[in-house]
Amino acid sequence: MNASLTKAAQPTHLHSLAKAFSWRLVATATTALIAYGITGEIDTALLIGGIEFFLKIGIYYLHERIWLMLT
Repeated sequence: MNASLTKAAQPTHLHSLAKAFSWRLVATATTALIAYGITGEIDTALLIGGIEFFLKIGIYYLHERIWLMLT
């Protein structure tokens, strides 16, 4: 396959960022629900979910870009 076609078919930085953000919404909601189930405290659940959202969105984005460089 032509190298320029392969490069063009790879996701862009914006695509990777959008994918990371949409996944974080789903994953953060899950984490917050689990935290609420364990603690019974909505404030604690939202705090845990908020920290997790911002931390892991960056980690996921970097992970995605590293995988693209390796393939």
